[in-house]
Amino acid sequence: MALLETRDLSAFYGDFQALFGISMAFEAGDTVAVIGANGAGKSTLLKAICGLVGARPDAVVFDGRPIGGLRASEIMQLGIAMTPEGRKLFPSLTVEENLLIGADHRKGSGYWRLETVYELFPGLEARRTAAATALSGGQQQMVAIGRALMSNPRLLLCDEISLGLAPVVIRDIYAAMPAIRAQGTTVVIVEQDIVQALAVANKVYCLQEGRVTLSGAPAELSREAIHEAYFGH
Repeated sequence: MALLETRDLSAFYGDFQALFGISMAFEAGDTVAVIGANGAGKSTLLKAICGLVGARPDAVVFDGRPIGGLRASEIMQLGIAMTPEGRKLFPSLTVEENLLIGADHRKGSGYWRLETVYELFPGLEARRTAAATALSGGQQQMVAIGRALMSNPRLLLCDEISLGLAPVVIRDIYAAMPAIRAQGTTVVIVEQDIVQALAVANKVYCLQEGRVTLSGAPAELSREAIHEAYFGH
């Protein structure tokens, strides 16, 4: 059984339909890349999974349980966390306070705590008392990922984690992915950067205008097929 499935998932913003019958399956231990151009529906997909956009109950199934339409707080307690696009750190709080918020309301214990997040991103410990927004963009992204990990999620959703960052910083962030996976976390990465996403994923889905246009293992997909699925004819 897949850890998470979307089954004919559709999503709306008012009268505007953003997703059209999305069916996907994420197995435990997968690193899944969801690629597509701006406006393809990638962020809406993540928001529907984590309860920020409405969905039919059986359109999102986590560990065999229908969760579509549950409140975001309920979904987080089930073991799903998201690193949102734009990081969304709390500007009035320090780095460490932002991280600790991720542990609020978590159930039980797990590998991820302050010490292990600082091991994953060593540069953060020295800045632990600094205002989160005083950090560089790359370090802010590390705080956002660390905050999500503090809930010890079984499924981590990462929305555009490389957006606006220098290539060397992006490499550092993606270098942390094997350590995250090693703790049993399934990772879904939404990216416009196709090369970076495919380099770490064992499964890829391409969205175009709210529909799945391609899926499979990266090694099995030609550059031409990816290009056509991404941009269309």
